[in-house]
Amino acid sequence: MARMRRGYSAVERRELWERWRRGESVSEIARALDRAPGTIHATLRSRGGIPPRERNRSRLALTLAEREEISRGIAAGEPIRRIAVRLGRAASTVSREIARHGGRSRYRASDADERAWGNARRPQACKLARNRALRDFVAAKLAEDWSPEQIAGYLKARFPDDQTMRVSHEAIYLTLFIQARGALKRELVSHLRRRRSIRRPKAARRGNRGQGQIVDAVSIRERPAEADDRAVPGHWEGDLIAGANNTHIATLVERHSRFVMLVAVDGKDTQTVTRALASQIQTLPRQLRASLTWDRGTEMADHAAFSIATGVQVYFCDPQSPWHRGSNENTNGLLRQYLPKGTDLSLTPSKTSTRSPPNSTPDHARPFTSTPPQIHSTPRCVDALSTPRPSPSWSLWPATPCCRWTSGRRAPMSSGPGPN
Repeated sequence: MARMRRGYSAVERRELWERWRRGESVSEIARALDRAPGTIHATLRSRGGIPPRERNRSRLALTLAEREEISRGIAAGEPIRRIAVRLGRAASTVSREIARHGGRSRYRASDADERAWGNARRPQACKLARNRALRDFVAAKLAEDWSPEQIAGYLKARFPDDQTMRVSHEAIYLTLFIQARGALKRELVSHLRRRRSIRRPKAARRGNRGQGQIVDAVSIRERPAEADDRAVPGHWEGDLIAGANNTHIATLVERHSRFVMLVAVDGKDTQTVTRALASQIQTLPRQLRASLTWDRGTEMADHAAFSIATGVQVYFCDPQSPWHRGSNENTNGLLRQYLPKGTDLSLTPSKTSTRSPPNSTPDHARPFTSTPPQIHSTPRCVDALSTPRPSPSWSLWPATPCCRWTSGRRAPMSSGPGPN
C-alpha cells in the first residue's frame, strides 16, 4: 500500500519558519514537528532559507467584524445605505461587497472574508523577471564572479539616471535563492563567494551566547563609538583563513580605510598567532594601533599578552555573528576567489605565481576606483594609507613572516590571478 504524503498545515508551516528564524537546526525543527529532516530541508531549500513575508491586511479592506455587521444588517432587512452609514463606509463599497459574495440571499461573513483574503494575493513578478536587459546584465556579472553588492553598486554608478537599471543586492539574492521567481538560473549560485544553497538567519541562538572558551574576553559591545562609526583609522578586524597542508594566513582589515594586511603564521595555536600578529602590529605607527576585533576563535585566547605587547585592545564578537566583522568577512570572501579552499597558503617561491589580468574589461566597466590588490614583502602601512596606490600589478611575491596586501575598493575581475 502506497504511503500517503503528509502535507504541512498552516500552523506547522508557520512554526517551521519561526524556529528557523530563531536559529534552530534542521534536526531540531524535524524533531519538534515530528518530520524527517529531509522534508524540512526540502521546504527550506525551496525558498533558499529565506522566510516568506507575512501578509498584512490593507487598512482600507473590510474587516471580519465589518462583514459580520453587514450580514446582520442583511438579516434584519436594512437598506444598504443604512448599513454603510453605521460602518462609516461608502454605500458603493457595501453594495459591491454583497454582490461579490453571493448577494443578499447567500452572503456569509466568514466565507466572504476568507474569499477576499485569498483573492488579495496578487504576486508581482520581480524586477529582474520583468526587465530582460537588467536580468542579462546581472547574470553576466554574476558569471564573472562579481558579488551582488558589487553589481548593485556598479549599476548606480553606470546608470545614474536610469531607474530601470537599478536593483538592490538583496533582490539579486532573493532571485537566486527563491527559484519560484525564475529570473536567474540556479547555476549562478556557484559563482557566489559562499556557495550555500540555503541562507542562514542572523538570529542564531542568541540566548546561548556566552564568552566561550576565552578567558576575560571583552565584548564588542564595549568597543568605543569611534570604532563603530569608522570615524578615525586605527581600528582593525581580524580572522584566520586556512589552506592545505595546515597552512594559515591571518587577515587584518582597517575599518576606516579598508587597508588590508596578510600575516603568514606557522600554525593556529594561540602563541604562534598572537606572536605573529604582535610582530606585525608593532611596525605600525602608534596612532594606527587602537583596537582589534576578532571572532570567537581560540587562536586569540592569549589576547592579554598580545594587548600588553602592542597596546591594542582586543574585542570579541558574539558567537556565530560574523557580521560583527563585516569588512573582514567580505575581504576573506574576496580572497577565497583567488586563494580557494585547498590552496597551500605558505606561498613559498616554488609555489608562487605571477600573472597579469587580460585586458578583457575596460577601465570604465570596473565597479570601483582603486587598484587591484598586491602582496608585498615590505611596504609601509602609513604610506599605503596616505599616498596613491601603486600602478596595477597582480603579483604574489614570496611571503615573509609578515605579508601586506594593499587592498583598494575595486572588485577584482574574474580573470584575475590565482594560484597555479
